[in-house]
Amino acid sequence: MFKRLFLTIGLLGLVGCSEERWRTTDISEIMPVLDFDLVNEQGSEVDETDYADKANLVYFGYTHCPDICPITLANLATAIRQLDADAREQIQVLFITVDPERDTPEVLRLYTDAFGPEFSGLTGDREDIDAVANRYRISYSYGDANANGHYDVTHTSAVFAFDQQGDAKFMIRENDTTESIVADIRQLISSR
Repeated sequence: MFKRLFLTIGLLGLVGCSEERWRTTDISEIMPVLDFDLVNEQGSEVDETDYADKANLVYFGYTHCPDICPITLANLATAIRQLDADAREQIQVLFITVDPERDTPEVLRLYTDAFGPEFSGLTGDREDIDAVANRYRISYSYGDANANGHYDVTHTSAVFAFDQQGDAKFMIRENDTTESIVADIRQLISSR
């Protein structure tokens, strides 16, 4: 009887070990797979299949953002730099603009280049961006333009992680530590 009990406990332990446990927020049961039709930094139409060979971190923002966007992308760049070269080759950050009027492909390329080769900007028509934003429950709104025509965009600041098959896995928030982000990225790319 004890032998069977220990065997059952051991098997339950093995089953528990196979589950993904994220240090950030698990979204695997609540977010849809990666799916979009947008325009890349070279001005070409792309969809999620163009990025299927890598795990993807997806962030919605805009290049004129005074604080949250550059801080978030810099934090991601810091985490990615802690990975070895092989791991960095397996990760991609997709920066989807919520300000397509100002964020042309050229502007996005200049912006994302500052963070590293793993970063790529995506834009498109407002309808296409809204479709992706709505899919991932991203909200954004435009402030009033000042005398120079500049305006702020209020937006959700979470980063969504998708595996190489496009399945949603975890969400990074501004209070997550670099250590947690690095650990989750390593687990994400090792789950191939």
